[in-house]
Amino acid sequence: MATEARPLHGRTAVVTGAARGLGEGLALRLAERGAKVALLGREEAALARVRERLRTESFCWEVDVTDDARMAEVAAEVRERLGPPSVVVANAGVAEGGPFAESDPALWRRVIEVNLVGSAITARAHLKSLFETGGYFLQVASLASIGAAPMMSAYCASKAGVESFAHSLRAEVAHRRVGVGIAYINWTDTDMVRDVDAHAVLRELRGHMPPPARKVYPVAYVAGRLVRAVERRRPVVYVPSWLRATQLVRAAMPPVVTMLSRRELPRLAAARPFEATGLLGPGGLADTPAPGPSS
Repeated sequence: MATEARPLHGRTAVVTGAARGLGEGLALRLAERGAKVALLGREEAALARVRERLRTESFCWEVDVTDDARMAEVAAEVRERLGPPSVVVANAGVAEGGPFAESDPALWRRVIEVNLVGSAITARAHLKSLFETGGYFLQVASLASIGAAPMMSAYCASKAGVESFAHSLRAEVAHRRVGVGIAYINWTDTDMVRDVDAHAVLRELRGHMPPPARKVYPVAYVAGRLVRAVERRRPVVYVPSWLRATQLVRAAMPPVVTMLSRRELPRLAAARPFEATGLLGPGGLADTPAPGPSS
């Protein structure tokens, strides 16, 4: 891959969470580089709309990334229709916010399942193909992988988990010529992030971040940076670039966050009680578990 002038041309790329947001942006950029794209996600109609925008061979599959059996079936169908993937991007993700003590156990668990377990299932489903192609697996992580925040316990735990998973997988498959990258991204202009300011708990969270950390980046910019990292088989990519510096101070971040939270959370709660957000954005709404049977 890395030695070709157009390393993605004619290759097959799989993108999860491709119905909207960053997944859609990644699919568009991969197609621009000449890749055949397999679009995976929960919203069939939205996936079809993304597929119509691609100027390369592509197919879409409505699938839940936490469904082992269905993901294995889709992987086999991708191989049959597009050929074995050279690139797999584990991008599917959901988020919710609010006090952990009052959080909905089903929604809290769902964030972990989609973001962490779903990423592992995605890797497992396609590793045989990546071994065959000497391919590359990109795990979309977050600043939340490095510095945890209050009121976002499930999201932060899941993103810390995918970081560790990717590090472990990289070491395990390096001798098989498979590259594993981690994408650390900050606020990106997706439906999920646009939903943040509608919820007091997340609006206050972002408002108390340092000014550079509050900036929201266009999807096209973030997707372009990530696809360049795919082409170069980077072990890590940071968007924006200054996120790299947080690795140098990550050990100091938890006590600083705790100190600020001890001071600010009582004041904020007194002004307006924090409430659970539910899963954020239209993508989160599409993924919200159905209520269980009433007792």
